[in-house]
Amino acid sequence: MGIEPTDGEEDIDAAVDKVANLRVFADAEGRMNRSLLDVGGSALVVSQFTLLGDISKGRRPSFTGAAPPEMAEPMVSRLARALSQTGVDTKTGVFGAGMEVDLVNDGPVTLVLEVRGGRVS
Repeated sequence: MGIEPTDGEEDIDAAVDKVANLRVFADAEGRMNRSLLDVGGSALVVSQFTLLGDISKGRRPSFTGAAPPEMAEPMVSRLARALSQTGVDTKTGVFGAGMEVDLVNDGPVTLVLEVRGGRVS
């Protein structure tokens, strides 16, 4: 997840609710009708400031849209704790560390979740 300087507690709450309850897993008929909670899935919460990279000018990305670490770290931790409290098995990375993540991506679906002012778009 990437944190912007304008992000607040209501954004974290909205993101947690959406991630835990978004119906993106197949039901018995193969339709996206089950949530992370429904399937007993797990989540990996990793801070990723590069998601906020701006490549609109020049040839090098700008990361000035990312919140400073002293703001971002507590918000990433809060989201992970809140997601865990919903019943989702939640793991975290190490804030600010270079990490290698292995995963199995089951399906051709990738969604971008953006939250502003407590509203998901």
